[in-house]
Amino acid sequence: MKIKLTELTVQTRKDRELVDITSEVERAVAQSVVSAGLVWVMTKHTSSGILVTEGLPCLESDVLDHLGSLAPDFGDYHHNRYLEIDGRVAFNAPAHLKSVLTGYFAYFPVAGARSSRARGSGSTSPSSTARYCAVTPVQVIGE
Repeated sequence: MKIKLTELTVQTRKDRELVDITSEVERAVAQSVVSAGLVWVMTKHTSSGILVTEGLPCLESDVLDHLGSLAPDFGDYHHNRYLEIDGRVAFNAPAHLKSVLTGYFAYFPVAGARSSRARGSGSTSPSSTARYCAVTPVQVIGE
């Protein structure tokens, strides 16, 4: 059994954005030397998520708009208060809620040293409220 862990750095440029990481995930699979198995992609951040979409700009706009309507940027959130654990006021409750809605991982079978994802789909990592640099682990397991 081979296990290869790669960490991707995903830099967002906007407050609300989907970043296509498909080619980086496929590169990690190719470099893993795993010909049959599983690739698992996750986010370490509780204010981002992993989605699988067709990669169409119109669909991605719909996803961001819908997430925005479910967890608006300005609302009466319990989390947006002074947090003793951080020693500061929290401001990112909507991002946490959007992360819960999108999920934090996706996995795909690996066959023939390639990720066997649905044609036209892509893994994306959305930033929901703030621009930041996210570390996204990609683990490939198999033979």
